[in-house]
Amino acid sequence: MKIVVDRDKCVSLGICEGLAPEIFVLNDDGELEVDESAPVPASEMERVRSAVSGCPVNALRLIEAD
Repeated sequence: MKIVVDRDKCVSLGICEGLAPEIFVLNDDGELEVDESAPVPASEMERVRSAVSGCPVNALRLIEAD
């Protein structure tokens, strides 16, 4: 699975970072940093699913990795 971020929807609340800090990071400018090209490690999948479902503006999605 890979993470897709809708940058037009993301308002940088940081909920995702709080739920999965190893994957989601808000930089010094308050912008979300996540490697959208990398598959989510199996060890982080539960946290990432929580972060995706916890996004109040639905800016995050999971898709099948190529």
